[in-house]
Amino acid sequence: MTKLPDYHIHTLPNGIRVLHKQVPHTKIAHCGFMMDIGSRDELPHELGLAHFWEHMAFKGTQKRKSFHILNRLESVGGELNAYTTKEKISFYASVLENHFEKAFELLTDITFNSTFPTKEIEKERGVILEEMAMYLDTPEDAIIDEFDSVVFKDHSLGNNILGTRESVSGFQREDFQAFIKRNLSTDKLVFCSVSNWPFEKVLKMANKYLGEIPTQTRNRERTPFTGYQAQTLVSEKPIQQAHCIIGCPAYSLVDKRRLTFFTLVNILGGPGMNSRLNMGVREKYGLVYSIDANYSTYVDTGMFGIYFGTEKKQLKRTIGLVLKELKQLREKPMGSVQLHTAKQQLMGQLAMAEESNMGLMMMMGKSILDLDTIETLNEIFDQIKKIEAKDLLDIANDTFREDNLSFLQYIPS
Repeated sequence: MTKLPDYHIHTLPNGIRVLHKQVPHTKIAHCGFMMDIGSRDELPHELGLAHFWEHMAFKGTQKRKSFHILNRLESVGGELNAYTTKEKISFYASVLENHFEKAFELLTDITFNSTFPTKEIEKERGVILEEMAMYLDTPEDAIIDEFDSVVFKDHSLGNNILGTRESVSGFQREDFQAFIKRNLSTDKLVFCSVSNWPFEKVLKMANKYLGEIPTQTRNRERTPFTGYQAQTLVSEKPIQQAHCIIGCPAYSLVDKRRLTFFTLVNILGGPGMNSRLNMGVREKYGLVYSIDANYSTYVDTGMFGIYFGTEKKQLKRTIGLVLKELKQLREKPMGSVQLHTAKQQLMGQLAMAEESNMGLMMMMGKSILDLDTIETLNEIFDQIKKIEAKDLLDIANDTFREDNLSFLQYIPS
């Protein structure tokens, strides 16, 4: 057993890691399995299979039918859920602490014992096709997904997590079984929890439910993304508003410049109403309802994007204002007072995000899988405090060059 600051972690003989943080006074237990498997691990004929598996985990195991899975925690006021990203799949739950073991056992069952009943596959296929239609009818969602394919062209990171209508329409039980067999590795799987329970009690439960799971080791290698070329695409859509994303690849989660870039993106278009984009586009000119900048990291690359919607006749002007803000970050170093304020704002936002025990549990699992450690808030704060104006200027010039940016626009037809 290893004691990280504020965390306990133990590796079972089969390679599964059990990660726990005890939080006094809470009555809620948050727990889940985090797996280092995502849509980027799909083969060309498997597009959407990871996400489909997420749905099918709730549709039957060797000892439970769908109704019993869905009713098990909901009937005691708990919540059972899951999500899929490009690199992760997670099954997780939140319950009153006295139902923690019930949640642990159920999560173990759906993670390792799904049977993928043929009738349920057919029903859920329809549900996912409706989910696709919903996203396509929502341009602010659809443009974000399509922008992945613009930046990560011809790479699995550019594939839509939902897959295609053609691929989803063809999946059978054997496809799920083959995908899991190829990708599920017990040393790339973490059970993480945040509750008032002591770690010894959680570990006893882990030995009970996870101890007999056989060791599975997969030597899967992910193909890194290379060959980015900036491009501009414009699509006409039956919509009322113009939508636009401007962005490019960015630093990976293991790059030392990651936190500095995150700080820069937060200054540019973070959640604060005083971000440069919000002040320079919405507050000053009233051209958008919302505008933000986002930065996502992967093990070998990252994605930076600015998104906004505006009137068609204001699109060119709004793009010009965005490029003006990027140019200013490339050319004008931040003053000491501005930089100090930006650091304080970011540290406050990070501290508030950790107030969510559910979010904390998710962060813990992902961090252990990706980095094999968990940075404390104080460690992150120390790194933020060391950032200098020149660091931000250098990174802005490395990333925000106009010839490095791709554009995707949806124009009302």
